[in-house]
Amino acid sequence: MAARLIDGKALAERIRSGIADEVRELGEIGLATVLVGEDPASDIYIRLKHKAATEAGMNAKDIRLAGQTTEEELLEQVAQLDDDDTIDGVLVQLPLPEHIDEARVIRTIDPIKDVDGLHPLNFGQLVLGRPGHVGATPVGVMRLLEEYDVPLEGAKAVVVGRSDIVGKPAALLLLHANATVTICHSRTKDLGAVTREADVLVVAVGRASVIGPDDVKEGAAVIDVGMNRGDEGVVGDVDPAVAERAGLITPVPGGVGPMTIAMLLAGTVKAAQYRRGILAFPGA
Repeated sequence: MAARLIDGKALAERIRSGIADEVRELGEIGLATVLVGEDPASDIYIRLKHKAATEAGMNAKDIRLAGQTTEEELLEQVAQLDDDDTIDGVLVQLPLPEHIDEARVIRTIDPIKDVDGLHPLNFGQLVLGRPGHVGATPVGVMRLLEEYDVPLEGAKAVVVGRSDIVGKPAALLLLHANATVTICHSRTKDLGAVTREADVLVVAVGRASVIGPDDVKEGAAVIDVGMNRGDEGVVGDVDPAVAERAGLITPVPGGVGPMTIAMLLAGTVKAAQYRRGILAFPGA
């Protein structure tokens, strides 16, 4: 029997409708994104984020800097956004050009405005189980699992990918949900032997068909975070044939992607609530 498809698009639309109501209640909410250079994939992501923010009633500020922008110039731009009272959320689109120290830039972002959840304070709070901001994609993954009543307590969860923006935070969120978590990566020996044990499999490596049908446990919930552009259009990290073996699976596109946008908006609303004292910011 083919897997049940997880409809991330429909859930994201419901979430975004609720966010629009919250924005109306809170008043002016500002989201600023900073893109350095002209990476085509990043340009698409930024456009989608701004379209969604505008539709939700937010003020979206789209800052584009040349690829040769110096690190100091970028740091100055971030500092200006930190000081701007009309801006509640700040997102510096990654990756940055090689001549810029990403870690230094992330440390410059005001933690309360850090909607990507990458500032050391936010990441540390996540490790401690008292999260403030967490990246939109891992939060979206958890929201999908919740929506489809995937049991996590005591489940074996495997995360393929160890990036700071998806793999590590997703693993921590699953751990805090009392799953037994394993993280796999490019140095993992016999990847399939590990993934075949997973009740919940999250794949986020950015390589098409890294997981095939023989790598998945019968009836597993499979969350495909990958977005790879090739001759056949956009495909995920998971071979579509996995749907014949899994119990639940996210399609690509239409699965995690729409949820990432929706949860970014939700994170910006949370940032506005932190800044207005409606919510207490962890670690403050």
